[in-house]
Amino acid sequence: MKILDRYILLRYLKSVFFTLFILIPIAVVIDVSEKVDKFLRHDDLGVLEIVKDYYVNFVIYYGNTFLPLATFIACIMFTSKLASNTEIIAISSANISFTRFLRPFFIGATILAVIALFMNHFVVPKGNNTKYNFEQKYLKRQSDDVNYVRNFNLQLNDSAKIYIKSFSLQNNKGYNFSYAEFHETKLRYRLVADNVKWDEINKVFILGKYKERFVLNDRDSITNGKEKKMALDFTPDDLITSGHKSMEMTSDKLYEFIKKAEKRGVKNLNTYYVELYQRTSLPISSYILTLIAVSLAARKKRGGVGVNLAVGIALMFIYVFFMKVAKVLGSAPNSNAIFMAWLPNIIFAAIAIYFYLKEKNQG
Repeated sequence: MKILDRYILLRYLKSVFFTLFILIPIAVVIDVSEKVDKFLRHDDLGVLEIVKDYYVNFVIYYGNTFLPLATFIACIMFTSKLASNTEIIAISSANISFTRFLRPFFIGATILAVIALFMNHFVVPKGNNTKYNFEQKYLKRQSDDVNYVRNFNLQLNDSAKIYIKSFSLQNNKGYNFSYAEFHETKLRYRLVADNVKWDEINKVFILGKYKERFVLNDRDSITNGKEKKMALDFTPDDLITSGHKSMEMTSDKLYEFIKKAEKRGVKNLNTYYVELYQRTSLPISSYILTLIAVSLAARKKRGGVGVNLAVGIALMFIYVFFMKVAKVLGSAPNSNAIFMAWLPNIIFAAIAIYFYLKEKNQG
């Protein structure tokens, strides 16, 4: 690596992390001001627990979220400064092409992308889980929508299905449970219970006041009982279908969850697919945003850094808007989740190529 590459790469990375370290404290201060009264309501909640369980994971989450924004802003400001100091003119005078000039920027983008990929797929989900549990315990009022699952159907395999009328996720107890096994289209076994409880230690369900029905060739056999332990291929976690669950699983577990849910006949898993695909598409945007930023700011303009920054921030807001819209549309039934997750990158890659060719031809 030449001296010029090291100079640009180090300045580029310093600018990105400096911008990130400016944005994160602002987010923390705003969040503290909004939640300090909620923290004070709990006498058993200490400062160490708040910092360890909430704000450490808060910083990890928003640091990773702000990384593309920090990359874009830092790249524009740094490149604009190089242009205003006529350093880029000196580089061009040394017969260094614009494409060659981009190399250290792309090395830096690769470093940032690798960091973001690791964080997105493994670190952030674990932090989200701890942060979400903290929020549910101390910051949010528990509601029936969060604590209870009602009228839940689940296909365990090709021949077995369960139904639970209501289940509490707080104490792992439910009511009106039924389990049925089929041979092709004919019922061969059915079990109903007034109540059901999950035994976390033994990993079994305890059924109370149950009734079993065995469908035989020439007759039915019916038995009753007060209590029965039953091992089933699901846990109370499988009853949770809200979007936050996808954000709390590492990518390997999320992929296993999706495949398992597909075998069980769950129809719309696009929310989980979009979450999985965006964990890769967002870090890859570092290359696209870097190319746009350098191409925009490489030439000295009247108005200086301000003009470049204004255009860059406008494009960044449009990119974030596309990301949000793509996530919503990609989560809809019958949509192409992988295409919607990558659509913002596809659109902005075309914009980046346009700015790159324009700057290259002018040079």
